[in-house]
Amino acid sequence: MPDEFKDAPPLTQEERDARDMKMKSALAMELPFTIVGSIVVGGFIGYLLDRWWHTSPWLTIVGGAFGFVASMIEIARRFRPR
Repeated sequence: MPDEFKDAPPLTQEERDARDMKMKSALAMELPFTIVGSIVVGGFIGYLLDRWWHTSPWLTIVGGAFGFVASMIEIARRFRPR
């Protein structure tokens, strides 16, 4: 524990609840961007590969699916008990 926090008084139950609520709301605001961002990035990479290899639309679909799977793994990682 850093020295500047050693002399700090312990948090009250209300302060702990407020801190937990802030953390949960920040996570709730971040999750849609994680899901959509992963799918868009995966789909875009698939789109670029489709244009390069002339396989349209298969790699776009596969890239979007990989992005979706990656977002679900990231969400599971964040909600895993510590």
